[in-house]
Amino acid sequence: MAFYDGVTERLGFMKKLTPAELKKLGALRLSDLIQGEIGRARVRVAALEKRYPSATTKELAQRLVDEKKSLASMVGGVSGVFGLISLPADLTFMAYLQIVLLTDVATLYKANLKTERARGELLDLFGYANGLGPLHRSGPKVLGKLAALLLTKGGMSTLGRAMPLVAAPITAYLNNQHIQMVGEQAVRFYEGFDKAHAKARTAKRKAASGE
Repeated sequence: MAFYDGVTERLGFMKKLTPAELKKLGALRLSDLIQGEIGRARVRVAALEKRYPSATTKELAQRLVDEKKSLASMVGGVSGVFGLISLPADLTFMAYLQIVLLTDVATLYKANLKTERARGELLDLFGYANGLGPLHRSGPKVLGKLAALLLTKGGMSTLGRAMPLVAAPITAYLNNQHIQMVGEQAVRFYEGFDKAHAKARTAKRKAASGE
């Protein structure tokens, strides 16, 4: 059943690559996108924890990264074939995929994404990972504009996308590597977040017990 669910989820992601779905995706407000993914992220994380009960949080985070890398590679292979014509679509989907990954990792580390502060931290993390700097207050508000900013700022490498046909494997590789890098930055950030909260909980218990 888990395998079937994984296939179904992958098909759901790939359906977003149609022109109509990409247009809807590009018009989504970033905050709404994150909030809309919270429930799905909880389901994905719970399924992963059930499948790998002995895995550490960091190991589970890498599995989340690997899932998104496989999707990024597939999208890169398609966009590489069409070259620059499909560049905006590729970047829109890649921006979406990164935000989904960040939402998954934040959920895994028990960040409360219902709060504006936590969503702002996630968007800032996205911005830093892509060389854009903090996004929470002054960055783009919708996904399509964020993808355009990625293109103009060169946060994602466009080498593969500039060479049609022969570049499909190169684009897939670049997308894969970029997702890995974003995932690693997310893990570093939320590992620190998790440790800080663990210390706070320990201090609170000691204070309550009078130690």
